[in-house]
Amino acid sequence: MNGELQPDALVAADGTGEFRNIAEALKAYKLNSKGWYVIYVKAGVYEENIFISKDQINVYIYGDGIDKTIVYGSKHSTDEFPAYRTAVVAVLGNGFVCKSMTIQNRATTGREAVALRIQGDKAAIFNCKIEGAERTLYAVAHRQFYRECIISGSQDIIFGDSSIVIQKSLIMEIKKALEAACPSMVSCADTITLATRDAVALGGGPNYTVPTGRRDRLVSNMKDVTLPGPTFTVSEGFQVFRSKGLTLGDMVTILGAHTVGVAHCSFFEDRVSNFHGTGRPDPTIDRNLAANHSKICASNPNTDPTVFLDQTTGFVFDNEYYKQLLLKRGIMQIDQELASDRSSVGIVSSFARNGIGFKQSFAKATVKLASTQVLVGISEVRTNYRVFNANKQSKSRSQENSTKGIVIKRF
Repeated sequence: MNGELQPDALVAADGTGEFRNIAEALKAYKLNSKGWYVIYVKAGVYEENIFISKDQINVYIYGDGIDKTIVYGSKHSTDEFPAYRTAVVAVLGNGFVCKSMTIQNRATTGREAVALRIQGDKAAIFNCKIEGAERTLYAVAHRQFYRECIISGSQDIIFGDSSIVIQKSLIMEIKKALEAACPSMVSCADTITLATRDAVALGGGPNYTVPTGRRDRLVSNMKDVTLPGPTFTVSEGFQVFRSKGLTLGDMVTILGAHTVGVAHCSFFEDRVSNFHGTGRPDPTIDRNLAANHSKICASNPNTDPTVFLDQTTGFVFDNEYYKQLLLKRGIMQIDQELASDRSSVGIVSSFARNGIGFKQSFAKATVKLASTQVLVGISEVRTNYRVFNANKQSKSRSQENSTKGIVIKRF
């Protein structure tokens, strides 16, 4: 998707489209059709409650951007009107995708007011703002994926029984609830570590225990973030891990987190179309995969499209990532190098055969990673994720740089 699909329906509040609201566009959905039903919603404000039935599968709705395309409602729960019926957007169909828009429940009564309710399987939400008060996102069931989203509310913001993965997103007001329950005790660093653990478990991965007690830095310094790049060789990547006291096995294991999530074309596009300036794809990548992803990346280069890192079970935490590497279907160069370098291919093959063994090793390696360079000395427990505590602003950079700090790795 990511721009390469032509819309089947154009919605515009100003009357310049085929429909004036999304609900009307959904009525044009043809049951039992194959492929995507794509709805483009032009910038504007739409007051409506949208229901996508279980028979409406593979519905893809996209707008012109957060706070440009806004869909809102104002229903709230009562004794006779349950919370699930308050959703501004309710999705029962499988394969739902939503991108680049804002979904708001503007109810202000202090009762439950859901913005988005999803109970279909394989839902994916990209670059969306989901706003409400109490119980904003009702992730009812099945597999759901959120990336580069803003999810906000007053309490119980995300609830339900789905297997949900949230990447590179802001979840607002959670820190406020933590501060109310236990002031100045739970740091941002601990919250990220615990959220990562829970996301892994909800995706079908291991449920492990991580130590807490981390503190937050007084400044943010990009030079302290040491991550292996997408084009690193195995030896280059290992140098980064080894500097943190981690082994080659730890590196191969932790990169297995690529069994879920997506990558932007800018991280791998040269591999599928112009490897090292040759005008041809990387010889270590499957030809069909290269051809398909080359088309995706070329479809709308201005938006830097994304593809799943795991081509088969991108929503599930399993060992399929390693199986794909052995088939030359790794997306980023550092991934595929694991299956061609003599020092790491044995570990890849072992994990491809033994999914349980991979999950056990991942839990151990992740706990080990989370224990590296834990911050001591001059630090704080931040009361707001986005800003430093006011009384700490006078601390100088030189003071802060005299201490070692935790580095949260994202692979």
